[in-house]
Amino acid sequence: MPGKRVKEIDGVAIRFTGDSGDGMQLTGTKFTESTALAGNELATLPDFPAEIRAPAGTLAGVSGFQIHFSSKHIRTPADHPDVLVSFNPAALRANIEDLQPGAMVIINTDSFNEAALKRAGYTEDPLPTLRQRFTMVEIPLTRLNREALKDLEISSRDTDRCKNFFALGLMFWLYNRPMESTLRWLEQHFEGDVLEGNKRVLLAGHAFGETTELFPVQYIVPKAKIQPGTYRNITGNTALAWGIVAAGVQMKRPVFLGAYPITPASDVLHEVARHRNFGVKTFQAEDEIAAISAAIGASFAGMLGVTSTSGPGFVLKQEALGLAVMAELPLVVIDIQRAGPSTGMPTKIEQADLMLALYGRNSDSPMPIIAPLSPGDCFHAVLEAFSLAVKYMTPVVVLSDGYLANSAEPWLIPDVESLPRNPVEFHTDAADFHPYSRQAETLARPWAIPGTPGLEHRIGGLTKENISGNVSYDPSNNAEMIGLRAEKVARIVAEIPPLEVDGPSRGDLLVVGWGGTYGAITSAVEDARGRGIAVSSVHLRHLNPFAANLGEILKRFDKILVPELNCGQLVNLLRAEFLVPAEGMSKVRGQPFHVDELVARIEQMVGVEN
Repeated sequence: MPGKRVKEIDGVAIRFTGDSGDGMQLTGTKFTESTALAGNELATLPDFPAEIRAPAGTLAGVSGFQIHFSSKHIRTPADHPDVLVSFNPAALRANIEDLQPGAMVIINTDSFNEAALKRAGYTEDPLPTLRQRFTMVEIPLTRLNREALKDLEISSRDTDRCKNFFALGLMFWLYNRPMESTLRWLEQHFEGDVLEGNKRVLLAGHAFGETTELFPVQYIVPKAKIQPGTYRNITGNTALAWGIVAAGVQMKRPVFLGAYPITPASDVLHEVARHRNFGVKTFQAEDEIAAISAAIGASFAGMLGVTSTSGPGFVLKQEALGLAVMAELPLVVIDIQRAGPSTGMPTKIEQADLMLALYGRNSDSPMPIIAPLSPGDCFHAVLEAFSLAVKYMTPVVVLSDGYLANSAEPWLIPDVESLPRNPVEFHTDAADFHPYSRQAETLARPWAIPGTPGLEHRIGGLTKENISGNVSYDPSNNAEMIGLRAEKVARIVAEIPPLEVDGPSRGDLLVVGWGGTYGAITSAVEDARGRGIAVSSVHLRHLNPFAANLGEILKRFDKILVPELNCGQLVNLLRAEFLVPAEGMSKVRGQPFHVDELVARIEQMVGVEN
C-alpha cells in the first residue's frame, strides 16, 4: 500500500487514561522517556487515585498521565489535551470535557459494553454524540492484543494487562517516537513469555498504526532547539533525592535521611536509598516524629541531617522542629505539599503549607523557607538549603508540591565542578569555647560535635543562656535569644539574589507567584503580553526571608495579582509585610493552574473585555 502522509507539527498534548490497574503511569512514563530521547521539550502531569485499586471501571479508579511535548520551549503540561487515549467508559467520561474542540479520541471499543457504561455513570451510549464533537478513533484494542498473544503461555489476566503496551506502540508510530529504550527496559525487567508478550504487543501496536486506515496521517514533532549539554528526564522527587546526595559530596560530610513513607514524598526516600555508595544513610522510621528526631540526632553528631514528608507528616514534626530551632542545629526539612487538610487527597496538588512552615511551631521560631519553581530546580533548592543550614546553624524548610514531585522535564545535568563546594568546618578549639557564642556576620553558633575533648555542652529544648548555653529562666535572656534567632534568619537576605521582573519594570499589573505555579504564571503572562496587555511577573523562591528588593518592586505597580493553590496565604503575607493592594487568586481543586484561567483573570484586572 502507498505510504501514509507525514505531517510536521510544533507540538501536541496527549493524555493516557484508564483504570488504575491498566498501567497508565507506566505507559506515560515510557512515552515520556522516548520523547526525551527524541529531543523534544516536554512537561508531564501524572494524575492517579490515592486508592491502591479503586473498583474497576468506576470514575474513582481512573488514572491518567498527560504529556505535552514540542519543538519549542514549553513550561506546562498544557491546559487541554489534543489527544485522549481512553481504555474504558469511565476514563472517557472523567476526561472528555478537558479536551480541545475537535481533539482526537482513541478508545478501546471492546470495553464499551452495557455493564461498563453503567458503572461509568452513563445512561446511554455517549459515542454517537461524541462523534459529532471529536475525531473518534475506535479500536478493538483488547481483541487485537489477545490475537497477538494467542500462542503464548500467558494467563488471560496477564494477557489483558499487556494491552497498554499495544496502545503505547500505536502512539509511538503515530508520533514517530523511538522504541529502542522501551524494548531495552522490557528485556531488563521481564523474561520468558511475559517478555515476549510485551515486546510482541508493542510491535503489534506500532504495526497496526502503520497499516490501518484509521490513521491516514503520521505526525512528526521536530527536535527542540535547546542549550547544548547532557540532558536527562527528571521528576521533582528524583531531583530532590539527587540534591540530597550531592550535598554530601559537595560538603564532604555523610548525609542522614530520616523519613516515614507518605505520599507524595516516599519516592525521595526510595531514590536516596539507591545511592548508598555515596555515603548517605537512610532510616525508614516508625513514624514522622521518630524520623525527624533521628535526623536532629544525626545533625548533633556531625552529619548532614535531612527529613522528608508531606503536609500531615510535617504537622507531626513541628515539636521536634522547634527543638532544632532551640538547639540551633543545621537540618533540612522537605515538605512535598498535597491537598488537605488531614489525609485529604494524597495524590492531588496543593501548595497550602506556607503558613504552617512559617508559624506551625509554638512561640517565635522562624526558619528560612525555599520553594523550588520547577522539577529540575528541586535539585538546586536542596543544595542551597543545606548550605544555608550549615552556614547559619538553623533548620531550613524546602516547600515542594505534588505537581513538581511527579511531573517531569528535560534537565540539563550540571557540571559538577560548577556546583558550590562548602566543606563543613567543625569547632575544635577547646580554648575559650562557648556553645552559644556567635559569628559576627551570621550569628551562627559553633558546631561542636560530641566526643571532641573540651567541647562538652548542654543540648535540648530548654532555653539556653546566651554565650554559655546553660539552662536559663531569666526573662531578659529569653527575649535576647528569641531576638538573636530571628535576626539570624533575617540576615539570610544577604544570600538571596535580587528578584528580576519578567516584563516591564513598572506598570499597571504585576503577577506574583511562588513554587510550582511558575510555569503556568510565566506562560500566562507571556500570552497576555502577546495580546497587547502590559503585565509583568515576579516569582519567589525565597519565602522567609523575602528578597531585599521585593517591597520596592511591588510598589512600582498599581495592581498585584497573587495566584496560589491555596485560599490566599502568600497574598496575606504581602499585604501585611508591604501594605500593598494585592489581590488573591485561589484554586484548591487538586489540580494545577491552567494558563487560560490565569489569562482570563489578568484580562479582568486590566479591564479587557472577553
